[in-house]
Amino acid sequence: MLEVTDLVKVYPTGTRALNGVSLTVDEPKVIAIIGPSGAGKSTLIRCINRLVEPTSGKILLDGVDIASLGRRELRKFRRRLGMIFQEYNLVERLTVMENVLSGRLGYVSFWQAYRRRYPPDDIRMAFQLLDRVGLSGYENTRADALSGGQRQRVGIARALMQQPDLLLVDEPTASLDPKTSRQIMRLLVELAHERGTPALVNIHDVGLAQSFTDRVVGLADGRIVFDGPVDRVTAQVLTDIYGEEDWSTTIREVEDEEEEREEAGVSRSKPPAREKKDEVTLGVAEGE
Repeated sequence: MLEVTDLVKVYPTGTRALNGVSLTVDEPKVIAIIGPSGAGKSTLIRCINRLVEPTSGKILLDGVDIASLGRRELRKFRRRLGMIFQEYNLVERLTVMENVLSGRLGYVSFWQAYRRRYPPDDIRMAFQLLDRVGLSGYENTRADALSGGQRQRVGIARALMQQPDLLLVDEPTASLDPKTSRQIMRLLVELAHERGTPALVNIHDVGLAQSFTDRVVGLADGRIVFDGPVDRVTAQVLTDIYGEEDWSTTIREVEDEEEEREEAGVSRSKPPAREKKDEVTLGVAEGE
């Protein structure tokens, strides 16, 4: 369980990005963090894994106060936090397989990582994840040869290689076209549900948040102004978060999508688990 209590972040410039944020995540749900630019969405995500140092407050994951961990303890603890970045953060000159296996760096020795000799179980898991995210056959392709959507799929697989207790996702669709954005959000939600892993997703697109996530947290001026299920996000709620605007079109589009989903017999419920392969079919790295 994640418990964030009275989290404050004041940057050296004096900007108060977070102003007493409190948040509890006690179910394996996908939670959208929405709000205008400068509301503190990315700062909240990055404070949780200490990429940004909080000014004050507590961040507890299963009772461990992340905010109080020393450097060595934090490095080890971050294995439990899977991070998916807006700009992918892949090593461009490495292959897809090498980038995905980097998600296990916190679990292998320095020399294993340096020589790229990962345990067979890690290699097997990497193949299974690449198949699941739709990149089977791309194992030896360099990251700089991929499209934006493919790069984000690699980033998702890399984060899941950590077998994290919590996924932190920072603007996963910001650099993608509308169709690819929907595909990536659908994939993220399916994988989180399949693994029972809660996910916090910082996202600008309200429509995507309403269509795919289970819960919405709205930030404005560094404070939480809304926290509830998707079906409670009304035009008034969006006005409270973003300011005065005609939100009727946004709400109507989401309602239409829900009706289409119901007619097609598709729900937000957990999708069936995919059949897993036991064999390794491509020797990108050797086990020891």
